[in-house]
Amino acid sequence: MRRGEEWALPAKDRGPVRALARDYVDSRRFIVSEYILFGVFVLIFIIFALGSSKHSAVVLYVELGIVGVIAIESLYYGTMVTRLARQRLPGESTRGIIWYVAKRSLRLRVSRIPPARVDRGASI
Repeated sequence: MRRGEEWALPAKDRGPVRALARDYVDSRRFIVSEYILFGVFVLIFIIFALGSSKHSAVVLYVELGIVGVIAIESLYYGTMVTRLARQRLPGESTRGIIWYVAKRSLRLRVSRIPPARVDRGASI
């Protein structure tokens, strides 16, 4: 499974549409959602350093901003993959592909399973 062989993948990762989605996400040079986890760690540090009651409104807006960035980016990449899949793979189901793209883009590139088959910046 770590080599990305089709027969070893779980059912949620099988199929040409899922492979296209993985390749599309993995080919992006910079995905904000991939690095947002570091921002969350900084936010947690700020919460403990400054105290939760003083700046709770600011922290809430930052948290909402993080969720908003993840949602917007996931919807954008998900619709791009859906559109690309309908062009290249007509008749294949694209059900759940936006959620699949969102989950894949949240993981750091080195921790994605199955691993990336394409380099950053590769054309899909």
